[in-house]
Amino acid sequence: MQMIGRWQWVLKRIARRLWFRAGLLSALGVVTALLALGVKDYIPESLSAHIGADAVDNILGIIASSMLATTTFSLNIMVSAFGSATNTVTPRATPLLVEDTTTQNVLATFIGSFLFSLVGIIALSTGLYGNNGRVVMFAVTICVIALIVYTLLRWIDHLARLGRLGETTDRVEAAAIAALEDRLRRPFLGGTQLLDYGDVPPNAKAIHACSVGYVMHVDIPALARLTDHGSSAIYAQAIPGSFVDLQTVLASVVSTKSIDEEGVRAAFSIGVRRSFDQDPRFGISVLTEIASRALSPAVNDPGTAIDVIGRGVRILSMWAQPGEVNAEAHVDCDRIFVPGLKLDDMFDDFFGPIAHDGAGLVEVGMRLQKALESLGRLHSAGYQAAAQRHSELALRRAELALQLEEGKKVLRLLASRVGKTAA
Repeated sequence: MQMIGRWQWVLKRIARRLWFRAGLLSALGVVTALLALGVKDYIPESLSAHIGADAVDNILGIIASSMLATTTFSLNIMVSAFGSATNTVTPRATPLLVEDTTTQNVLATFIGSFLFSLVGIIALSTGLYGNNGRVVMFAVTICVIALIVYTLLRWIDHLARLGRLGETTDRVEAAAIAALEDRLRRPFLGGTQLLDYGDVPPNAKAIHACSVGYVMHVDIPALARLTDHGSSAIYAQAIPGSFVDLQTVLASVVSTKSIDEEGVRAAFSIGVRRSFDQDPRFGISVLTEIASRALSPAVNDPGTAIDVIGRGVRILSMWAQPGEVNAEAHVDCDRIFVPGLKLDDMFDDFFGPIAHDGAGLVEVGMRLQKALESLGRLHSAGYQAAAQRHSELALRRAELALQLEEGKKVLRLLASRVGKTAA
């Protein structure tokens, strides 16, 4: 995956918006309806005699009326699914449903078909097509009907899962995995590792944020263009997912020339909410929210929390098996220093809230200790210590919340195995 600049990232986000595909299919529908005007002269007169004068008009009328109703009905279903996901899963997962390609394609097809039929009816009423144009319009209309039928079948199948707890959790897990895989390929976003913030030279010029919010994207290529090899360097101190205010240092710059402070600030895209793209920890945190809500007294669904713990183990295990680490680091970016993700932070994001909210449930505590035991056996730096630390914290919370000594004994036994290397 190539490093994505700011404008590429913005265009990528626009392409995910609900209106984007609907707009494209709407334009395509209008162009298709007008296509008959350009090719009607190539249709033999003998063929046009076999097509009834009212055949296309009636079909287009049916499509126009039915697609308008179907689009309205589908929008109602979509809004209900979003509300259901907000109430039963977490509001932070709703953007993933909005970006669902199947839903967007369905709505785009319905709206595009409606506009196609509407433009066709207008053109037929004005007599622009003629007899030969009606033949072309009839053939295209048959193709549109086939597309509508196929889309309806897909939509019916998709409705059985849209907004459901399991389906939404799958989407959150997939988003977290995608972001983590990208970070494994580029652990420092394509730049060079910044081991510690104390490594920033004392003579570096601090560039502060000019707005308050979350860092959503860092344009490393743009920062690289601001540096001269050997004479300047940029130390990024805010990575995607960081919350910044007007006193937060986005980056520190060492340069013998004048510093383009606005250019440095422009490389950091700041928004009101976190994004899944460059922020694996956000996906992990949203999974934790799903488990915490399931463990609330109002929901009381420990099974979902246990399922989320299994997903967390799957995600966190990936960090121990890096593939082509920093495979996309470019020479142009070797003067951009970026801190990497910390394993302890990811463990804190995931296990801390679940251990707190599930402290009074033995079944959740057992699954939590088994998950930590599994992660503690991974032969990678930091896993054993992080697993043992969270195992001890979870056990202490459980001992305060549980009343029966038998449950405490079970958890103590499981906690004693965490961090032990398998024979």
